[in-house]
Amino acid sequence: MPDSLLLDAASLSRALTRIAHEVVERNESGADVVLVGVQTGGVHIAHRLAKTLGELWGQPIPCGSLDVNMHRDDLANHLAPTVHPTRIPGDITGKTVVLVDDVLFSGRTTRAALDALNDFGRPRRVQLAVLIDRGHRELPIKADFIGKKIVTRANERVNVKLNEADGEDSVWLVKNGAAVS
Repeated sequence: MPDSLLLDAASLSRALTRIAHEVVERNESGADVVLVGVQTGGVHIAHRLAKTLGELWGQPIPCGSLDVNMHRDDLANHLAPTVHPTRIPGDITGKTVVLVDDVLFSGRTTRAALDALNDFGRPRRVQLAVLIDRGHRELPIKADFIGKKIVTRANERVNVKLNEADGEDSVWLVKNGAAVS
């Protein structure tokens, strides 16, 4: 079976704009909101959301990145995990942290992100924004903001392609993929 295009550049942009508007609706002001993108797929999405939220709220929204590899529950299954930079923009204690990721699947990456986030303070609340929710949850985790919800098989994967240089963004469902996102 051929791969399927889930989102082209225009629909991906609309999904992110919709997520940004939903974040504004759920949070009174941007003064206490911090976006944190989960490495690697959520980082560029978080920056795009921060830009849109800054325009909507009329103020810059802090945006950072979080590596979760050392907090994963499958760490023993990997010889040497690739560690990416973590940059938390200031103290998150008492703030609303919006965790941002590209694809929500089993929920294990989100659980690891919550554990990792605790190393940097105690947020007032944590909200989860994902571009794609593909189901197959193994943990009781649910996104607050979803760009697109799709039904997949466990052996398929979702490829999110963000090209900051030319804007040729797309999201693909890869049929019978060897790996899962």
